[in-house]
Amino acid sequence: MHVVQHGRGRFAAKLLLIALWVCLLPSAAFCSESSDETPPNRSGKLLLTSGVSQVEGAAGGGLSPWAVIAGYGTRDQVGANAFLTEVNLGDYQLRSIGLAVGWHDRIELSLSRQHFDTQDVGMALGLGRGFAIRQDVLGVKLKLIGDAVLNQDTWLPQISLGIQHKRNGEGDLLAAIGASRDSDTELYLSATKLLLAHSLLINGTARLTRANQFGILGYGGDLRDNHSLQLEASIAYLLRRDFALGAEYRSKPNNLRLAIEEDAWDVFAVWAPNKQFSLTVAYVDLGNIVIADDQRGWYASLQIGF
Repeated sequence: MHVVQHGRGRFAAKLLLIALWVCLLPSAAFCSESSDETPPNRSGKLLLTSGVSQVEGAAGGGLSPWAVIAGYGTRDQVGANAFLTEVNLGDYQLRSIGLAVGWHDRIELSLSRQHFDTQDVGMALGLGRGFAIRQDVLGVKLKLIGDAVLNQDTWLPQISLGIQHKRNGEGDLLAAIGASRDSDTELYLSATKLLLAHSLLINGTARLTRANQFGILGYGGDLRDNHSLQLEASIAYLLRRDFALGAEYRSKPNNLRLAIEEDAWDVFAVWAPNKQFSLTVAYVDLGNIVIADDQRGWYASLQIGF
């Protein structure tokens, strides 16, 4: 357990150092304080319009990816974010760390590592108290059409196609609970519309997946082993240019006979005093996880970048 925590800490430190190093590069196009006051089509997006870091690493909400591209770079710039997210549930704890890079507001690359602590449930299952399941997620997102900020005179949303490849490090355990595999690839299509006149952002995502609990419990199972279409939705209201409230919903497949799965939802608040820092807090409900019902708790995510 100490080895796992030590490795996780080094991984997080490297990601945060990379983001800070890039953010300190001597380029006014990256981390200029004046960019907040410049039109978004010339030298940077509006504050909060690039979303926050989703638990699997993509730009969006906490539960669901949006069509926006990570960072505040526009069509001739590069942007990036590093994040640390912690979710404390009734019987489990999830920690996710990662990095996302946006290139020319067109392509996004993301990488995250998840650490799922089973706490007392691990002991009840014979795994030992605090047994940890680890998962790595590599993501790519491509903006297809539209612009969430600039297209204010049309109902056309920004639409992006994404792919996430996930690899879980506990193959033997996953097989024992009925999962068919320990790695898989998911496709999703997101549509995001920002209504500036109403201070409102709306997002819908359709995902092809067979992940059990986001992949923490593997992929496919003894009830179902095919990819299924799952729907996700987000809404956010900007109370101020630096503060927003919102809610999310994410449906999940039910593939395992041993571990009935329920849909997830959250309500969140995000504060971003500038383009280099944001803090998100949320109340999240993930439903039943293995033998523990009603897994609800608090979610907190710190993001730095440009």
